[in-house]
Amino acid sequence: MPSPDPANPGLLIRDPFRFSDSVLLIPTQLVECLACFDGEQTTLDLRASLVRITGEIQVGEIEKHLYDTLSAAGFLEDEKFEQLRVARINEFAAAPKREPSHAGSAYPLDAGEARKTLSEFMQGSSPVAAQDSQIGIAAPHVSPFGGWESYRDAYASLLPAYKDRTFVVLGTSHYGEADRFGLTRKPFVTPFGEAITDTSLVDELAQAAPGAIRMEDYCHAVEHSIEFQVLFLQYIYGPNIRILPILCGSFANSIYRGGKPEANEDVKRFFDALGNISAREADRLFWVLGVDMAHMGRRYGDSMLARADEGEMAAVKERDRTRIERLNASDADGFWGLIQENRDDLKWCGSSPIYTFLKVMPRARGTLRRYQQWNIDEESVVSFAAIGFERY
Repeated sequence: MPSPDPANPGLLIRDPFRFSDSVLLIPTQLVECLACFDGEQTTLDLRASLVRITGEIQVGEIEKHLYDTLSAAGFLEDEKFEQLRVARINEFAAAPKREPSHAGSAYPLDAGEARKTLSEFMQGSSPVAAQDSQIGIAAPHVSPFGGWESYRDAYASLLPAYKDRTFVVLGTSHYGEADRFGLTRKPFVTPFGEAITDTSLVDELAQAAPGAIRMEDYCHAVEHSIEFQVLFLQYIYGPNIRILPILCGSFANSIYRGGKPEANEDVKRFFDALGNISAREADRLFWVLGVDMAHMGRRYGDSMLARADEGEMAAVKERDRTRIERLNASDADGFWGLIQENRDDLKWCGSSPIYTFLKVMPRARGTLRRYQQWNIDEESVVSFAAIGFERY
């Protein structure tokens, strides 16, 4: 991302997988050299680029410093990176619990402070009339500080009677493998305590659709889309909630090549297996979708400078609402057809959890409770919503 410090312009680089904890600032004049580290260009190409940038013939020292700095940080695909990657994956696999990865940054690490913060977020919610037919919600996974109103309006509908249900949390896997679902048997920990993962259901899915599943998926270690939902659920019901956490990888192959995601046999088996669980467990489950919608602006590769609810984002709002209408109507085909238009130029990162829900809960109908756009930075916008689902 661009450096936020005008006195030190350039490009900030970090590893979202957290194989490396390093953060580097690449000076503006050297940013174009990063294109040389693509596995195809050679050191001669890098040297030529540096000669052109600096106007100097002797660039060996700069070349070596750039290479050594990137390698030491774990940002090159080399032996150093592989050591970091294997160590982190093995560390997560061996861990008895899924520890909170965003406590202390996206929300307070201290339990008292976290409770106070969520209490403030939930103030002003309008109680939703009790509905025995309610089966789930969709809430954001954007930072709670940016999306608290939609979190509030989604979670305000949860009734005390849901406390003993298993919460099936479908979260976006931002870094996971396409057409795969990340599972873990580990309990989820937040400052509020330890949530119980329903390992019997995890094992049932693993046995029914092994080709679709990444068990003890490392993405769980760094992903926030499920963690934030667990936090709000524990705030409402206490720490000992029971969850089935599922990270949904992108259905990019379908978006770019056409066809439905279930044309992949492994994905179809997973849909069937989760659908069977849904039909059998019925009211013993409650569905929670941790999803964001459009991602527009410079941060996401667009030329436009995005401002929430202004200019081009007004058109994005209309397109978002058209997709939400198909979701709320339980029209899986119509929803996915809109996602495939222009290869999802709106960049809905929640499309795979939403489509998964529509396929395994075809008799769900949604009600939009709030739609929002939020400037995640001065040039980029994320959209999201609060939606309640009922059985019809």
